[in-house]
Amino acid sequence: MTSPETETETGTGTGTGTGIDTDTYSGGNATIDHGLLAPGRAGSPAEAATSDTAFLRALLDAEAALTRAQASLGHAPAEAARAVTAATASARFDAGDLAHRARGGGNPVIPLVADLTAAVPDEFGPYVHRGATSQDILDTATMLVAARTVDLVLADLRRTERALSRLAAAHRDTVMPGRTLTQHAVPTTFGLKAAGWRSLVLDARDRLRGVRAGLPVQLGGAAGTLAAFGRDGDAGDPDTPLRLTAAYARETGLAPPDLPWHTLRAPVADLAGALAFAAGALGKTAADVLTLSRTEIAELSEGTGGDSSAMPHKRNPVRATLIAAAARRAPGLAATLYASMVAEDERPAGAWHAEWEPLRDLLRLVGGAARDGAELAEGLQVHPDAMRGHLHLTAGLIVSERLAAALAPALGRARAKALLTDLAARARTEGRTLAELLAAQPELDGLALDIDDLTDPTRYTGAAGILTDRALERP
Repeated sequence: MTSPETETETGTGTGTGTGIDTDTYSGGNATIDHGLLAPGRAGSPAEAATSDTAFLRALLDAEAALTRAQASLGHAPAEAARAVTAATASARFDAGDLAHRARGGGNPVIPLVADLTAAVPDEFGPYVHRGATSQDILDTATMLVAARTVDLVLADLRRTERALSRLAAAHRDTVMPGRTLTQHAVPTTFGLKAAGWRSLVLDARDRLRGVRAGLPVQLGGAAGTLAAFGRDGDAGDPDTPLRLTAAYARETGLAPPDLPWHTLRAPVADLAGALAFAAGALGKTAADVLTLSRTEIAELSEGTGGDSSAMPHKRNPVRATLIAAAARRAPGLAATLYASMVAEDERPAGAWHAEWEPLRDLLRLVGGAARDGAELAEGLQVHPDAMRGHLHLTAGLIVSERLAAALAPALGRARAKALLTDLAARARTEGRTLAELLAAQPELDGLALDIDDLTDPTRYTGAAGILTDRALERP
C-alpha cells in the first residue's frame, strides 16, 4: 500500500498504445486527472475536496466513526475503536490499487475493508466494518465529501454576495438600458441588476445551507433493517440499532436519518437540485457579464481578462465563460442523479453506482463556478459612461412607454400609441430625436408637457433605487 497522496500514480510509463509517451506528458502516470480539460475546477478548493484522496479519506473516516460509535454503546472494545482510528490515520492505502480491485465487487469499499482489517492488530480485525454493508460506508463517505465541499462553496458564495452588494450600493443610481429580447426596452440601473444577481446567489446559499444541514449518515446493514447491529448479533434492546445510528451521526458530524436510505435517494436528489440551482444562479450573472462585456457594448469588463492565443489585443471574459460552461453542464448531471431515484428492491443494481461520478462532477463544477463567481464579482469593472451613452442610441425611443402614459390622458390611449409608433419610425428613418419630433407636433401644442424631462432616460427608472435598497436589506 502507498500513501493516499500518490493514489493515482498507477501509470506504467510505457505509453498507452496511442503513440503518446506518457513519461513525457505525465511523469509516467497515465491515469492521473489534472483537470487539463476542466479549467473551471482545476486548482479549486472543491477539486481537492472531491479528489480520490478526499474520497479515500472520507471512506476511512466513515469506517473509523462506525467502530467508535459501536464502542460508545459497548458493542466494541474501546481499544478496537482506537486501533481502527489510528490505522485509518496512519496506514498507507493505495487508491489506484483499490480502484482496480473494486472491479471485483463493483465498489471500492470491499478491498478497502480488507486492507484496513490487515492494518489493525489481529484481535481488532473483527470490529472493522462490523455489521455494515458497502453502501453504508460509501454513502456516508459521499455525504462527508459533499458536506466538506459544500462548506467551501458556501464560503465562496459569501464572497460573491458581498462583492455584489458593494456593486449594487455603489451603482444604485447608475442608469443603463434595460434590455428585453435583446433590444433596448426601458431604462434601469446597474445597481438593480447587481442586486438581482445577489438575490439569486442568496437563494442558492439558502438552498445549499438547508441541504448541508440535513446531509445524513447511512446505516442500514445488508437490507436496511439494521438487523446485524444488535448486541452480539441478537435482537437485544430493540432501540439499540437506532441509538447506534444516532451515535454514528455524532461521530461523523452528519445528520441522523429517519430511515436507512439505500433506495430512498432523497438526500442525493436534494443535493443535486441545490447544486444545479447554484450553478444556474451564478450562470445568470455570467450570462449578463458576457453580454455587457461585448466590444460593441463594453458596459462591463472583467478585472483580469484572459489572453487570446492569436490576438494580442483581446482580454476575454474568462471567469464568466467558465461559469457559463458549468451552468450548462450542471442540469444534465443533476438529471442523472434524479433518474437514480428509481432504485429497485433494497439495493439497486446500477442506480446507486450511476450516482458516483455525476455527483462528484457536479460538486466540482459548482465548486469551481463558486470560486470563479467570487473572483468575477470582486474584480468586475463597471463603465457608467458607456451605460449612459447607450441610453441615447435609440434617439429617445427608450422612454416611449413613459411618453405613452403621459400623452394618453390628453390624446387617448389609442391615439397616443399610434402617434408614438409613427414618430418612432420617423426617428429611425430621418435620424432625428423623439424630442425633436414631438416638439413639432401641432396636436401637442397647448399641452403642459416638459418634453426634455419626459425624454430624459435618467428620469425614468421607476422604483429601481427603492428596489435595490430593499434587496440589500436581505442578510
